[in-house]
Amino acid sequence: MSALQLPEQVGVMILPDCVLFPHGGLPLHIFEDRYRTMLQDAIDGHCFFAVANKTTDSEDPNECAASIGTVGIVRASHEQQDGTSNLLLHGVIRVKFLRWLEGKPYPFAEIEPIPAIFEPESQAVGAVATLRGCVEDAIKDLAEEVQKAVMEIMHRSDDPVILADIVSQQFIHDTDARQMLLELEHPAARIAWLCQALQPD
Repeated sequence: MSALQLPEQVGVMILPDCVLFPHGGLPLHIFEDRYRTMLQDAIDGHCFFAVANKTTDSEDPNECAASIGTVGIVRASHEQQDGTSNLLLHGVIRVKFLRWLEGKPYPFAEIEPIPAIFEPESQAVGAVATLRGCVEDAIKDLAEEVQKAVMEIMHRSDDPVILADIVSQQFIHDTDARQMLLELEHPAARIAWLCQALQPD
């Protein structure tokens, strides 16, 4: 993902109870005219758009969109006969919405990428081992094949930042908690929170 060139401005889907993490997947059904236009613009251009959690009933992005969301890249988009589309959006990076822009029929924002670096680097290996252990404990009562599949995912990367986002995407379901994790600045703090949340009651 580091090799991808992000645009400075992107279309934004503002969705209630929806928080996408980097390295996570979000299936979407695009049916509103404004978002059909946004999708077509993205496909004709860089294939990126962002997702923002809708926090109020207002339709004004300045009032209803969370300040931090995730830019994703369009995967496997399929247009239906009625003009709607089904697609998978793959999360790429956290972004801050700097300014909402006019001139588009859909929400359109200037963005600032938020890089994630695990510090101190010397503790990265330990953090990965701890998070994997917490996930393993959390799923110990599930079917063996499910446990195996989950742990295979947990061993696809040794990057604690990536693993924290994968666990957040898959295991945390409360919208407010997901938004908090998305906005939490330090990856080490995300891992500490996740390990606490994954502990059995």
